[in-house]
Amino acid sequence: MDKERQTHKSAIEVADEELLASLGYKQEFQRAFTGLEASTFGIAFSIIGLLPSIASVLVYSIPDGGPSAMVWGWLVASVFILFVGMSMAELASAAPTSGGLYFWTHSLSSPRWRNLLAWIVGYANTIGSVASVASIDWGCAVQITAAASIGTGQTYSATNAQTFGVYAAVVLSHAVICCLGTRLLARLQTVYVVLNVLLCLAVIIALPAATPKEFRNTASYALGNFTNSSGWPSGFAFMLSFLAPLWTICSFDSSVHISEEASNAATAVPWAIVYAIGIAGVLGWAINVALAFCMGTDMDSILNSPIGQPMAEIFFNSFGQKGTLALWSIVVLVQYMMGSSMVLAASRQSFAFSRDGALPFSNWLYRMNSYTKTPVNTVWFVAAFSILLGLLAFAGDSAINAIFSMSIVALYIAYAIPIAARYLGTNDFAPGPFTLGIFSAPCALISVLWMLFMSVVFLFPGTPGPDVADMNYAVVVLGGVMFLSLVWYYFPKYGGVHWFEGPIPTVDKLAHASERSSTTDSMTKEKAGVTVVQSEAL
Repeated sequence: MDKERQTHKSAIEVADEELLASLGYKQEFQRAFTGLEASTFGIAFSIIGLLPSIASVLVYSIPDGGPSAMVWGWLVASVFILFVGMSMAELASAAPTSGGLYFWTHSLSSPRWRNLLAWIVGYANTIGSVASVASIDWGCAVQITAAASIGTGQTYSATNAQTFGVYAAVVLSHAVICCLGTRLLARLQTVYVVLNVLLCLAVIIALPAATPKEFRNTASYALGNFTNSSGWPSGFAFMLSFLAPLWTICSFDSSVHISEEASNAATAVPWAIVYAIGIAGVLGWAINVALAFCMGTDMDSILNSPIGQPMAEIFFNSFGQKGTLALWSIVVLVQYMMGSSMVLAASRQSFAFSRDGALPFSNWLYRMNSYTKTPVNTVWFVAAFSILLGLLAFAGDSAINAIFSMSIVALYIAYAIPIAARYLGTNDFAPGPFTLGIFSAPCALISVLWMLFMSVVFLFPGTPGPDVADMNYAVVVLGGVMFLSLVWYYFPKYGGVHWFEGPIPTVDKLAHASERSSTTDSMTKEKAGVTVVQSEAL
C-alpha cells in the first residue's frame, strides 16, 4: 500500500507541475498544502475566521438595522457570495496559478484590452489583499485593547495611537511567521481551522445558555426588530449592513494564490473556495442568530461601551469578566491566526505580480529565499504597506474603518473583471475538473451584477451629510492607488503600456505541451498499475 500511495502521490505531483508548465510557469514553491490545509476548509476558511471576523464588523450591523440586519442581512448576502465563489472556482479549476485573477483576465480578455485589464486587476488585487491584512490586523489590535479594558474592569480605554502601536506589532510578528518554511505554514493551517470551528460551536452553544434573562430577546425582537440609527433610509441602511458578511466571507481568492503550493490544485482549490463560503455562511448565520437572541435591547450601550468592542460587550453581559476574558483570549488568538494566513496569501499574490514585472521594484520582490523557499521580500512588502494603511487611524475612526470597505471594493473589482472577461472577451476557455455546466453563465451574470452594485454601495459614507472626519476614505485611498497605477501604465516612454505584456512565462509552453502528452501517457500507465495491484489485493 505504501508503494501505491507513493505512486499515486508522484502522479499527482507530476500532473500539478505539468499543468503549471502548460500555463507558462515553472514550479518554484514546495507543494506542501494538502488535504485539510488546501481543500475542505483550507487557508480560505482560516482567513474568513468567522467569529473573530464577525466581532470586527459587528459595529456596522448594529446601527444599520440591529438584530434583523445581523440575521437576514447575513443570509441574503451569503447566497450572493456563494455565486461569486462558484464563478471564481470554475476559473481556478481551469488555471490554478498564484497569479490567479490577473492571469485569468489576461488569458480571457480580447487582445486589445488584455494588458490594461490585467494591469488594473493586478493592482486592485494587490491593494485589496493588503487592505485585507490591514483590516484583519486592525481588528485584532482592537480586540487586544478590548481585552485590556475587560481585565481592568472597563477603566482602561485605548487611544488610537496605542491601538496603532499594537497593530504595528501584530503586523510585524505576522511577517516573521510568514517567512518560515512552507511545510510549517501548511501545518499551521490545520491548527487554525480546528480552533476556528471549535470557537464557533462553543459560542453558538454556550452564549444562549449563559445569558441572563434581562439580556435574552424574544423571537419577534431578534428576528423582526429593525433599528436604524445610521440616518440613511432603512432600505439603504440594510444594504450597508451587508458589509459585515461581505468582509467576513471575503478574500477567498487566497486559495488561488497558494495554488502553486497545493497538491492536486485543479480540484482542491475550487472546492476550497466553495466549501469555505458554504460552511462560513451557515455557521456565521447561526452565530448571528445566537447574538441577536442574547444581546439585549440597548444598542447604544453595546456600541458606546468603554470596552470599545460590541461583541466583547455582549460576552461581558453574558459571561461576566472572567468568562469573557477566557473566551475572548481565544477570539484574539483566532483573529491573530487569520492575519498570518492573510499575509501568507497576499505575499504570494504580490510575488506572482512581481514575477511579471508589474510592481515597483519587481526585480527585488521576485526573489525566493534559498533557505525557507518562501518569498521573504514580498512578505515584508505586504507588511510595510499594511502599516502605512494603518496610519489612517490618526485621521479618525471613520478613516481607519474605511480599510474594511476598501478591501471589499478592491477585491470585487479584481473578482468581477476576469469572471466577465470569460464571456465578453475573445478566448477559448476550457473548463477544469470543477464546472457548473449550463449554469456557468447565469451564475457569472448574477456574480458580476452583485459585485458591481455592492462596490458602489460601499463607497458611500456611514451616515448622510458627513464632514471631513466622517467621510468614506476608501474612495480616496483606493481611487488614489488605482489612479497612480494608471498614470504609471500610461507614463511616456517608461510606462507599462510600452513594455507590460501580461504574465511572463518562465518555461517554454510549447515544449512542455509535448512533454505533457507523454507524461500523461506514463501517468495513465502508473495509475493502471495501481488499479491492477488493488484488484489483486482484493
